[in-house]
Amino acid sequence: MPTALITGGAGFIGSNLADALIATGVRCHVVDDLSTGREVQVPAEAEFHHLDIREAARLAEVVGRVKPDVIHHLAAQVDVRKAIENPQYDAEVNINGTISVLEAARGVGARVVFASTGGAGYGEYEGLPVPTDESNDVRPMAHYGQSKMSAEGYLGLYSRLYGLPTVVLRLCNVYGPRQDPHGEAGVVAIFCGKLLDGERPKVFGDGLQTRDYGYVGDIARAFMAAAEGPAGETANIGTGVETTVLDLLDGLGYAGAPEYAPARAGELQRSALDPTHAERVWGWRAEMPLAEGLGLTYRSVEAGRAAPRDRTPGFVALASD
Repeated sequence: MPTALITGGAGFIGSNLADALIATGVRCHVVDDLSTGREVQVPAEAEFHHLDIREAARLAEVVGRVKPDVIHHLAAQVDVRKAIENPQYDAEVNINGTISVLEAARGVGARVVFASTGGAGYGEYEGLPVPTDESNDVRPMAHYGQSKMSAEGYLGLYSRLYGLPTVVLRLCNVYGPRQDPHGEAGVVAIFCGKLLDGERPKVFGDGLQTRDYGYVGDIARAFMAAAEGPAGETANIGTGVETTVLDLLDGLGYAGAPEYAPARAGELQRSALDPTHAERVWGWRAEMPLAEGLGLTYRSVEAGRAAPRDRTPGFVALASD
């Protein structure tokens, strides 16, 4: 039976990935410091290890004992605004934490599949095509994007220097079941929470800024494909479709006027990822229509309100509705 270890596996994407792996017969271990993740979201079939990825010695001990075939590295500081406010912390988690993961993986020869960023990595500059493919320069406009690009560099280094098999997935804006409606990131879940509370959703800027929204079930499949297919790849994981913030509200059935607030520093105006390379290398493509995915997410947030102490369903259960 193959074995996988997921850093950040108690979080939104990580717990959905854990469900998907277990459903295919993979033995799963979860590492999480629970700073943003929730232990209740870890599947009962997975073994949970409560630790911070920056604790290099402890992480290496766990990895050495578990001997995973692949480490899906999702643990990160992902909030753009927090990164701007505290760039040292952002770098500690996203760069130093990644080095800890790579060192642990090197000890057992595990493949590392790294959750990087698309839009925040490429940035926004004259001549950058949208949708954007991997041949374009990365020019981050915020500390978060820069720390992720730096971590990508370390994956390349460990591949060249030690022959460690690594894969970089540059993710679009991921949404779906278990996304925190009270968090600072994840506009879809935040909007769902506002609508369920009967409150006006807040839009930063003019609402016409675009992003590429990928459903978490599709993203989990991308990690699984990257674990099995050719290593040494850097690939965009997205839909290639631009969707405005106001489009999201419309897709969620909100017909009122949102509350507008000033645009935030480090935010892009346009972003979408060309996923052609991922399909060519691994046969992966996004499958969930946005309208259906928004409905599934809304129902998941609603279910979480009804039973907040229970483990909310992930994409595996909801995708069959």
